[in-house]
Amino acid sequence: MNAEASAEQIRKAYERAMKAEIPFSIFTEDLFATGNDIDNRAAVIAKRGDELALVGMALRERKKLVDKILDGIKLHK
Repeated sequence: MNAEASAEQIRKAYERAMKAEIPFSIFTEDLFATGNDIDNRAAVIAKRGDELALVGMALRERKKLVDKILDGIKLHK
């Protein structure tokens, strides 16, 4: 499922996923400035969760839980 969201909506989904303690991946603005996985990981580790400039996230879980985490986010058309 692909969705489009504002920065605020991504932040809310991130917080919901953290609270639900499910595994997920994040994409931050910093990741697009690095050229490799080692620098990507270092860019994320260098900041606290509330300091991350989130631009996207990926998760895979039961539909009911994903729907709850992504509440209010529109699907791509």
